Amino acid sequence: MALPGPGLVTVFGGSGFVGSQAVRALAKAGWRVRVAVRKPGLAGDLRLLGDVGQVLPVRCDVTSAEDVAAALKGASAAVNLVGVLYASSKRSFDAMHVEASRTIAQTCAAQGITKFVQVSAIGADADAPSDYARTKGQAEAAVREALPSAVIIRPSIVFGPEDSFLNKFAAMATFAPALPLIGGGETKFQPVYVGDVGEAIGRAVTRDDTAGRTFELGGPSVWSFK
Repeated sequence: MALPGPGLVTVFGGSGFVGSQAVRALAKAGWRVRVAVRKPGLAGDLRLLGDVGQVLPVRCDVTSAEDVAAALKGASAAVNLVGVLYASSKRSFDAMHVEASRTIAQTCAAQGITKFVQVSAIGADADAPSDYARTKGQAEAAVREALPSAVIIRPSIVFGPEDSFLNKFAAMATFAPALPLIGGGETKFQPVYVGDVGEAIGRAVTRDDTAGRTFELGGPSVWSFK
């Protein structure tokens, strides 16, 4: 007997700030959600984002093709939220952004999974001087090459409870006599609420008219640091 709902979606990196909101939105839309994370024992709270048995964290090392293939087995859709803000010897930008994205997209193609959402970032550019933006852009290209039907989502700075950017500045403002002004205070940004990003990911997976498209997400207001 066929299981109810749209099917099974595997979410890589679904235990993070944005990922948990994506899991919530997908579960609300009726998907069964398999959350592929490094340490599923620390991601048990994700089960509470859906009905009993609807959300299941599983162990996956995205640098392992075998782990990725196992995490995708039986899925009809996938989302990749894997990313790092700071590189290390064990988790470089190239490994976590480019190679992991390529492995996931190629495995989706091999398993016949055409619904795939790659969560990138505003400013992603394969020729950018910043390693972060460069590898995000290269990851997009790798995904497009392996799976032309993939949806790419580029959020702006994401804010919400427990965010690591705006809340850090708020904490600094409480104790510091002065704050550093990024770009002399002239740099503009258009922050987007984390719940809206999660909802956009859920819709990108569920809807058929998003295939092959790129979406840039920003909030309604443009801000500077002044």
